[in-house]
Amino acid sequence: MKVAIVHEWLASYAGSEKVVEQLLLLYPQADLFAVVDFLAPKDRRFLGGRKPITSFIQRMPFARTHFRHYLPLMPIAVEQFDLSAYDLIISSNHAVAKGVITGPHQLHVSYVHSPMRYAWDFQHQYLRESGLERGIASAVVRLMLHYLRNWDARSALGVDRFVANSAFIGRRIRKVYRRESEVIHPPVNVDRFEMQAAKEDFYLTASRMVPYKRVPLIVEAFARMPERKLVVIGDGPDYERARALATPNVTVLGYQSDAALVSYMQRARALVFAAEEDFGIAPVEAQACGTPVIAYGRGGSLETVRADGPAPTGLFFHEQSAEAIAAAVATFEARAGEFSAASCRDWAERFSEAEFRATFGAAVARHLDEFGR
Repeated sequence: MKVAIVHEWLASYAGSEKVVEQLLLLYPQADLFAVVDFLAPKDRRFLGGRKPITSFIQRMPFARTHFRHYLPLMPIAVEQFDLSAYDLIISSNHAVAKGVITGPHQLHVSYVHSPMRYAWDFQHQYLRESGLERGIASAVVRLMLHYLRNWDARSALGVDRFVANSAFIGRRIRKVYRRESEVIHPPVNVDRFEMQAAKEDFYLTASRMVPYKRVPLIVEAFARMPERKLVVIGDGPDYERARALATPNVTVLGYQSDAALVSYMQRARALVFAAEEDFGIAPVEAQACGTPVIAYGRGGSLETVRADGPAPTGLFFHEQSAEAIAAAVATFEARAGEFSAASCRDWAERFSEAEFRATFGAAVARHLDEFGR
């Protein structure tokens, strides 16, 4: 059986690339296609020596640093991939990868990290945060997003089976494409984390400091709780804002090495997580360290954190506000005896890389049988 794996773009080794890494382990004979490949040498190990097949955008001016500016051309780019020789096509999709053209004899399974968020339910937030709410540039971008929405909905017709990375994304798929999906959570390398039962007297938040992560909001909440310590790890556009809000009980460290991040995760009383994520890997990594999570109760956190039952691994706050976060921290401390490092670790194991490969491989085998192969 000939297998093709189609990914959006290869520019860093992040969450969606870790899914591709596991797909390549599951289907070692597969060929890999991507709109562009600008991976740094240090990030290429997961490709296993493969040279991805790229689109014409790879050769466009300034593509290495500004390939996202070619987004309006990406639907055309993926449609140019000749996949006619393949039996199974797996697309890793958060923008355009599922738009490849396939025939009636080919099974196309699309693993969806999210439908194109900035073109659908996040359009207004994207325009606001980009300063594109008014003017000629706003009109041009709105027209482009309209075109992308139409193409995105139409290209969904070419997918035989959808797999969502969370039930939250499954609901988006149903809303946008009017299709059902199977939920298979993305792989998390829990094996690189050791559980540590002994905790120190500080809370942790760690993420890229982009607006939707709401890191300054967490800093603001702890500024109101001078008796509690917070360590902030990460860098990005909101870094200076977070640092400006920090009080003496809040330590803003900025970017830290992987080893340092793991050490802080192992020692923290809890990870505080205020983002509405499609899935959210950081809470799973914290639980793999034996660290419970205080999370915003929407999106993927509802699936990655167990707040109910006899062995909870964290709790939720239901409003993105400093007051709600502060109240949740107080509740967490009042219930501290309910959370154990062992329960957190056991829960995290269900999101392991081995579990992903076994579940996804079984799903594809089932779909192939249904497809008559």
